[in-house]
Amino acid sequence: MSCFSRSVRRTAPILGSSKNEPAFSKPPRINGWSWPPHALQVAGWLVYIYLAIVSFGIYIPLLPVPWKHVVYALMAIAFAVHLFTHITAATIDPADASMRAKQSYSSPMPLFDRTKQPHVIQDLKCNLCDIRVGPKVKHCGTCNKCVEDFDHHCKWLNTCVGGRNYRFFFMALISATLGVSLLIAVVLFIFIQHYLDPNSLRTAPQFDSVVGNTTWLIFLPLAPIKTSSTSVLILAFITAMLSIISLLLLGHLLGFHLYLFHKGISTFDYIKMQRNKEASNAGSEAGNCDTETHNKSPQNQEGTIDCEPTLSQSSSSCNFDDKGPLASRLSASICTELETFRKSTEKESSFQYGIENTAREISMSNINSWKPDNDVKDGSAGVRSADRVPGVQDPLGSSVMTADDA
Repeated sequence: MSCFSRSVRRTAPILGSSKNEPAFSKPPRINGWSWPPHALQVAGWLVYIYLAIVSFGIYIPLLPVPWKHVVYALMAIAFAVHLFTHITAATIDPADASMRAKQSYSSPMPLFDRTKQPHVIQDLKCNLCDIRVGPKVKHCGTCNKCVEDFDHHCKWLNTCVGGRNYRFFFMALISATLGVSLLIAVVLFIFIQHYLDPNSLRTAPQFDSVVGNTTWLIFLPLAPIKTSSTSVLILAFITAMLSIISLLLLGHLLGFHLYLFHKGISTFDYIKMQRNKEASNAGSEAGNCDTETHNKSPQNQEGTIDCEPTLSQSSSSCNFDDKGPLASRLSASICTELETFRKSTEKESSFQYGIENTAREISMSNINSWKPDNDVKDGSAGVRSADRVPGVQDPLGSSVMTADDA
């Protein structure tokens, strides 16, 4: 049984036990908090919590007094805005209004059967949700419901991003990018000042009771904990690397959505445009290959046809007017010599020598084998001379000299 003879794309992965029994899938997801959580969703929340702890508990309290309050305010705004918009984007149900009006999230939905309908949404009707939808609605296979103004399914939010929650998703993206950028600047400043001027980082009143510059305090000012200088630097390096990776991902995603906003399209529209472009390019390449193959065959035919007139012309160039039996035989002899000479020139290495002697021998044999026709009773002198063996042959081999002529 071939595993490649059947399509592996499914709207939902559960199949029915028989063909007659209708197959049902899992119920639709309400929002990003529906079970089960996605691995990227859990990883995103863990990174957010870690960066919040090291920012407000370790590195911002080490800044000098003029900058400490400024960074506290900016970082608090960035983290608070991100927390609010992230939770809001994940909580809002992005489903279409007709889907939300049914309130059938608890009951499972039937699987999509491509043998009955070619598309999930056809003629502005979803064959799975059994509702009338708008032109910008798409049925998400992961959430298993129709999403209004569908943009994409976000694995970090564990829900779809559509018209109802896109603005909150975009604000969460901007706030996260700004907060991580500010955190990278703070960590780099502390890392450099630790070697250049460590006393500028020990301005908190709690450092007055600390003896030695190798002991540092974290979680100031509420719960100061002593730690070593090496631990602070190692933690700063880990935080910087994690923040840089997060900034690259966030910056790439933010730049992409700014590009989509400039073009006035959604992520789904962009994907469809790319697929159509790839399909058109593949079709044009296939058409070019067919055209080249079609053009090569006439060229080959023309090449074979062009050779025939050349040969015919070369052979017809030896035609002479029929002036008598002797002239006809001599013309044939001359043509034989020309043909022999042409063939000998094509065989460059084999017949470099002896061409002239061979041509003369052929001419002599042809002339000796010639006999006059029976219709000719009294031949001319030229004919009678041809019966005799010639005494001297013209160097060109085209005429015969007799003893009388000599």
